[in-house]
Amino acid sequence: MNNLFRFRSFVKSPIFWFSQPIHKLIRNIGVSAHIDSGKTTFSERVLYYGGRIHEIHEVKGADSAGATMDFMELEKEKGITIQSAATHLQWKGYQVNLIDTPGHVDFTIEVERALRVLDGGVLLICGVAGVQPQTLTVHKQMSRYKVPRIIFINKLDRMGANPWSAITSIRKRLGLTVAAVQVPIGADQTFNGLIDLIKMKAYYFEGLKGEEVREAEVPERYMEQAKEKRQELIETLGSVDPEIEDLYLNEQPISEEQIKAAIRKNCQEHKFYPVFMGSAYKNKGVQLALDGVVDYLPAPEEKSNFGFQYSQDLKEEKKIEFKTDAKQPFVGYAFKLEENKFGQLTYVRVYQGKLKRGDYVYNMKTKKRVKVAKMAKMHANQMEEISEVEAGDIFAVFGVDCSSGDTLVYGDMSYQALCSSMFVPQPVMSLAIKPTKKEYSGRFQKALSKFQREDPTFNVDMDKESEEIIISGMGELHLQIYAERMRREFEIEVNLGQPTVNYRETITQRQQFDYLHKKQSGGAGQYAKVIGYVEPLQLEEGQFSNQFENRVIGTSIPNEYITAVEKGFYECVEKGPLTGYPVVNVRFALEGGETHVVDSSSNAFMLATKYAFAQAFKAARPEILEPIMAVEIMVPAASYQQAMVGIAKRRGSVTNTESRGDMFVLNADVPLSQMFGYATELRGFTSGQGEFSLEYRKHDPVPPNEVEMILSKFKGKKRGQ
Repeated sequence: MNNLFRFRSFVKSPIFWFSQPIHKLIRNIGVSAHIDSGKTTFSERVLYYGGRIHEIHEVKGADSAGATMDFMELEKEKGITIQSAATHLQWKGYQVNLIDTPGHVDFTIEVERALRVLDGGVLLICGVAGVQPQTLTVHKQMSRYKVPRIIFINKLDRMGANPWSAITSIRKRLGLTVAAVQVPIGADQTFNGLIDLIKMKAYYFEGLKGEEVREAEVPERYMEQAKEKRQELIETLGSVDPEIEDLYLNEQPISEEQIKAAIRKNCQEHKFYPVFMGSAYKNKGVQLALDGVVDYLPAPEEKSNFGFQYSQDLKEEKKIEFKTDAKQPFVGYAFKLEENKFGQLTYVRVYQGKLKRGDYVYNMKTKKRVKVAKMAKMHANQMEEISEVEAGDIFAVFGVDCSSGDTLVYGDMSYQALCSSMFVPQPVMSLAIKPTKKEYSGRFQKALSKFQREDPTFNVDMDKESEEIIISGMGELHLQIYAERMRREFEIEVNLGQPTVNYRETITQRQQFDYLHKKQSGGAGQYAKVIGYVEPLQLEEGQFSNQFENRVIGTSIPNEYITAVEKGFYECVEKGPLTGYPVVNVRFALEGGETHVVDSSSNAFMLATKYAFAQAFKAARPEILEPIMAVEIMVPAASYQQAMVGIAKRRGSVTNTESRGDMFVLNADVPLSQMFGYATELRGFTSGQGEFSLEYRKHDPVPPNEVEMILSKFKGKKRGQ
């Protein structure tokens, strides 16, 4: 007999609700994926089925209203998510705090900071394209913060969709242990339901918006496939779970509860990830994925969160674990800022304790104490005022002066701790920018200041020689969006220069230095000698740093001059001698030197360091590094040759090719400097049917024939000043 469930309306069970601590009934999740995989469409259905909204609006929909989570006018116009947006809803007695994140690589910091504070995630995969470049990036980000996830293969209504190919690409390209917990009923345009492999029941999504979920028996024609895929699920689970393995090998029955418990345990231990399926746009499968969120993803207290506390006794920081306990001292992490007409809005994740309106918080970075006058839960750009939050909650607060990444503790300062930091990628592209009129300068500076506070990957510098203002970010679109926001939010027209690539300089071999700086011109002179070496600093791919080491034995150089040498070194690496771009991955070791009783000074040792570094750098086989992008290009099969030739012409290195139906997919590593203007070229030879995406991968040495061109541009720029 068929059962009908109406999932949009939900009445809490009083017994269930009060039988557990409140934080056990919280799920903090994010929805992440490659661009155009359907994240915002999925989030819109989650809000609708959770009763949070009463109408479904589409991204770039015909009604012009736009999806709830894409509330910026720019997002509605372009049909892409630019900023992460937070909301909350109820699902079967659980409070689900949801953050919808952008898919475009230019806005990767929005994904980074969302995943930093979330306990679980939903990773969307396109059922047609499978794993794509930004999927790899999101996977790395989830792994960096140890975020358990469920996987949702979307767009099964599309022509060419194949969930089993998508699962193969997940295993192959992401290296994850996964298995389907569902089988689709129908394919492409005939896709109309799902088979739950754990319950062995079929589900159909009926009603005007798929809100009525009908349970039925598994259709006979799908029974064999369902049994086969259920066997695969149990075998895959058994490979990571000894209890399931024992039951399977001994041919004992495995209950629904045992399978669910094994999935939950191994998902949270990052050993296994369940794969759900559906089509968000066609209103199919989202409710079952929400069931997976509450069944398999952790509550706040089930995920370990660590920070640091300063020990007065040991005079050092010690690692601590925050307790999801309202009785403990309050600790919150400010992970996102927004400026609006009411002032600064700060998004905070509570890791420990509780906070009430009217309490004071202490900013561990600014050392300032401030009163919390207004607290709110966010629903996209709408606020709902609240009076209290507890460990596990995500909320927003007004009037707290802080930056993204600051730790807030209870205002009496009796308990001081720091949350672990967030990874911030380095900008890869720069543009010169200036307002078209002088009277804009005040608003222009205000806009730059606001955007820097909001976005750690948006940098502003002044070129000391040309006096141009240079903005840097994660890509051309990233910077163009900020220019457009200046026009809309601050009524400022700006001119943008040509995009420039953010090169880096480094060395490839160790080089000794022994430099004496001696100058006498009447009165006190300058005397400083530094001895040591520079050498390459070995770091992980894509990581940049520099390191100063004090290897001085004895008192040949007093401590105050060693400090001056260190300062001089770090000033040197800000602007490299070859191109003016920063020097990276260099270790500067100071081993000794000489001083003069009268003529030595901190200034003399700083100058000696700079001259010594310049000499050693040139002798250490320096090279210029350029950003390399992982590019994925999808073109009609008939255009594959032009795509291959175009990438070869741009110094690209092909890493993979494959056919997806009547489309040809090419993956390659290409220098960013060679990708300018590619969109126009691609549109031309594919008659508008081609598309491409790119993400930062690493910095690699520039080929010798290109080095001279870069150096000549730098020299020409200096001559033109």
